[in-house]
Amino acid sequence: MLIRSEGSRESVIRSSEITPQHVFESFQRSRRQFLATGAALGAGALAAGRLSGLVQPSVAHAGSVTYTVPDPQTPLQKAATYNNFYEFGTDKDEPARYAKTLKTRPWAIAVEGLVKKPLTLDIDTLLKLRPLENRVYRHRCVEAWSMVIPWDGYSLSELINHCQPLPSAKYVQFLSLYDKKQMPQAPSGYDWPYSEGLRMDEAMNPLALLTFGFYGQTLQNQNGAPVRIILPWKYGFKSAKSIVKIIFTDKQPRTLWNEIASGEYGFYSNVNPKVDHPRWSQAHERRIDGSLFPHTIPTLMFNGYADQVAGMYAGMNLAKYY
Repeated sequence: MLIRSEGSRESVIRSSEITPQHVFESFQRSRRQFLATGAALGAGALAAGRLSGLVQPSVAHAGSVTYTVPDPQTPLQKAATYNNFYEFGTDKDEPARYAKTLKTRPWAIAVEGLVKKPLTLDIDTLLKLRPLENRVYRHRCVEAWSMVIPWDGYSLSELINHCQPLPSAKYVQFLSLYDKKQMPQAPSGYDWPYSEGLRMDEAMNPLALLTFGFYGQTLQNQNGAPVRIILPWKYGFKSAKSIVKIIFTDKQPRTLWNEIASGEYGFYSNVNPKVDHPRWSQAHERRIDGSLFPHTIPTLMFNGYADQVAGMYAGMNLAKYY
């Protein structure tokens, strides 16, 4: 298992270097938890909405790059009870209370737009498309709080390549489930379903993760089950949850928060400590971890992933295209 050096945060490390013990032990705990969960669930677990014991996360690395950070991980209990998922309420504790009504089986994702052949993929097909990887990512919310979470999934590019978009596809749009019967807490005044989008090069970046689990187990409903994306260099609202449709297009797609308040939520929404939200600073963040009182730390450009993503925005005015 490889890890970037703490001194350079995101530098590429060769396999000859030694992984710090605390990172290795954290991964081992996550792996043991996943294996124990899979064994306990048995053969019928997949139909109940959990990962099959046959689908085990592996160490995540592409070439000589591994996807982890030296930061202490946020405890599962925190990550599962402090959420933004407006379809299940606007307070941070409401998704954990109300998302139990979400039915994650059966589940399918429709692929439409500029593709060679539109198709529909069920969740089990997605799970079998590629072995899952365990990746520890920083997760930065636009509200200036952050977590460090171990996710299980594989690069979104794997699914995009499987879908065979046409060369004319410049953007990809993600639509989340919206069902008033399952989501009676969803506030009025929003143009549901939740919509997010990326430029194609962003969606193809290896950091973009199609995500099925976290902490060695399946995603909990309030965290975007059964499938979501994770974009660690962007503010959290860009990472669409409970995805049911993917649309390839040649035009920049509408996104929910950008339509509601374009002056506060840009289409790109890259983490940038130099560009403040109109109502608060983005220079620092509250890191939610296991401590009684979250501590404040400086926010890193692109959330610390500049080495991997800055090239996509070369020459752009990041204060204008925020």
